[in-house]
Amino acid sequence: MPRRPGLSARLKLTLSYAGFLLIAGALLLGVVWVFLLRYVPDNSRGLLGIAPNRYLLVRMFAPAAAVAMACLLVFGLLGGWMLAGRMLAPLTRIRDAARLAETGSLSHRIRMKGRQDEFRELSDAFDAMLEQVESHVAEQQRFAANASHELRTPLAISRALLDVARDDPTRDRGEIIERLHTANTRAIDLTEALLLLGRGDRGDFTREIVDLSLVAEEAAETLLPLAERRRITLDVTGVAARTSGSAELLLRMAANLVQNAIVHNHPADGSVTVHTGAYGDGSVLRVENTGCPLPPELLPTLTEPFRRGAERIRTGEHAGVGLGLAIVHSIVRVHDGTLELVPRPAGGLVATVRLPRTR
Repeated sequence: MPRRPGLSARLKLTLSYAGFLLIAGALLLGVVWVFLLRYVPDNSRGLLGIAPNRYLLVRMFAPAAAVAMACLLVFGLLGGWMLAGRMLAPLTRIRDAARLAETGSLSHRIRMKGRQDEFRELSDAFDAMLEQVESHVAEQQRFAANASHELRTPLAISRALLDVARDDPTRDRGEIIERLHTANTRAIDLTEALLLLGRGDRGDFTREIVDLSLVAEEAAETLLPLAERRRITLDVTGVAARTSGSAELLLRMAANLVQNAIVHNHPADGSVTVHTGAYGDGSVLRVENTGCPLPPELLPTLTEPFRRGAERIRTGEHAGVGLGLAIVHSIVRVHDGTLELVPRPAGGLVATVRLPRTR
């Protein structure tokens, strides 16, 4: 919004310094008049019969006082201008950094040196903000690039199949249609996952009381056929654990955790345990599975979009689109909770979700 031009902060501080200095000089002159000149007799004999008298003293004192006030004014303006510039120098550095950030350069940092004061705290806060913005922008750029790549794959497959059907009329139409259906289904699943991830990040949903134990049972019941096909034992234990949030999003969170535990498991004879409970002020949903040992350095990357286990590749029928744990992390964050991923010593993963408890 455009605003009318006004005085700069440096000029305002300069005028303030000069004004205070003039006021102090005027008060000093007033003190001299009140406590000195008023006791000088105003007659021809002066004080103790010795000249000069009050009239002469005032005649001599007034020009000197005027010169002193003029010197105070000049000194106040010059000194105030330099002092204001010195005091506002940190703000100039912060302004320059903000203008650089406005042009898209987020790598610049102020890194102000010196003692801890208000300007240093402002500079450190601005640097921290720039670091977070740069990290967020880089994450969004990676996400957009990965999403474009993931969406391009099924679309390229669909176009290739259509080209084959057009150029080779003798090709089995049923096989082409089935492969087109698979590619189209994957594109739809990825699009829905991206929409759900965006919805979770925005947090635009109506809150209600949700029992995590019922959510866990529903998710396990839905994914039980998948577990049976893979010969994975699926158990649900625990007690009621109520929280406030979106039942749909929390169900998707639990389903993603259970599906991830089933898919990333032993080829056969593995197990998945889902447990819910209320501990203190938190409601907990814990999903534990067997599987291959996970290196500790892999854990921080599991919640990044388009990460698929240790191999980072798509295998099997239900490998997903690499957004499962990213969606879980987004849903947990928007519900003011925490997601903790801990590798099991014998292999597999323990995923623990802690949400605020609602009594």
